[in-house]
Amino acid sequence: MTDPQGTGKQRVALIFGGRSGEHEVSIVSARSVDRALDREKYEVVPVAIDRRGRWADSDTARRVLEESSDRADDVVRFEGHYKLDPRLLEGTIDVAFPVLHGPYGEDGTIQGLFEMLDLAYVGCDAASSALCMDKIFSKRMLDHAGLPTPAWVELDGRLWAEDRDGVVERSLALGLPLFVKPARLGSSVGISKVSEEADLVAAIELALDHGERALVEKGLDAREIEVAMLGNQHPRAAVPGEIVPGHDFYDYEDKYVDSACELLAPAPLDADTTAAAQNLGARVFRLFGCSGMARVDLFLDRDDNQLWVSEVNTIPGFTSISMYPRLWGLSGLEYPALLDELIRLAIKQHL
Repeated sequence: MTDPQGTGKQRVALIFGGRSGEHEVSIVSARSVDRALDREKYEVVPVAIDRRGRWADSDTARRVLEESSDRADDVVRFEGHYKLDPRLLEGTIDVAFPVLHGPYGEDGTIQGLFEMLDLAYVGCDAASSALCMDKIFSKRMLDHAGLPTPAWVELDGRLWAEDRDGVVERSLALGLPLFVKPARLGSSVGISKVSEEADLVAAIELALDHGERALVEKGLDAREIEVAMLGNQHPRAAVPGEIVPGHDFYDYEDKYVDSACELLAPAPLDADTTAAAQNLGARVFRLFGCSGMARVDLFLDRDDNQLWVSEVNTIPGFTSISMYPRLWGLSGLEYPALLDELIRLAIKQHL
């Protein structure tokens, strides 16, 4: 391993911020990771990307990371100066740990950069990251593989401009309630729950404000089950958790601002349903070619106990209230040990 100062520590580039609408969440997640990384094992190299996609100098990156706020709506703003942080080109980084939620971080773009630089990195590779990030492509793959996912209608800006009435008609045919989502965003940014027909148009336009493509998904009367996956070729699943939203649905504020949601972990499921959720999580993980980590979000139908696949998050939240590290903690792998394992898996995958 690269260790120019002879400390015996691995140098971890902790990368955060970014151009997406989840910029603030990324900073809060990175602060949690920074505090939990064992300084006896790792030298943390903060790498910050501003909202324009510019990379900050090392002093600015450290200052942002060391701010005390743990609220996603109260993080420091900063400006970068570089097209790329030059430290990534020096050959002195052992592993990159991207904590970049949403576009330009979770969608395969930065993973492709790491691969070009021949740099080990935590998480899924470029291809699986891109597939999981795109809700439309994900649904097509799930459907093709015969894995259950709620019915949907997909659209883009051109189709919306040319056939608005047709999109509305096909969407309403799914039955209310509906969920309208940007195709390539996370953390519930831009998502609306539609319970009245009159609200559908505004919800679609909001989703399209966050990207060129969107989908309208049939809402289910279901419990929200999350399965945290960890591993490379042979992934393992944490105990499933259940999200009981504090709002009308599990939205951005519920996740990152007021923590009004309730996490039931282990989820109150019988043994067969628990095993089925974990097995389905593993099947989805392998279907998309994931590695390192992912959180597979499922629905459990209240009527017939059927499991449905909602989506896959390849860089789940790592804040102090985020579900992925909490579920692993409840499965016997505390936060620092979880980070150790993720770094080990990244290096192993790179060899």
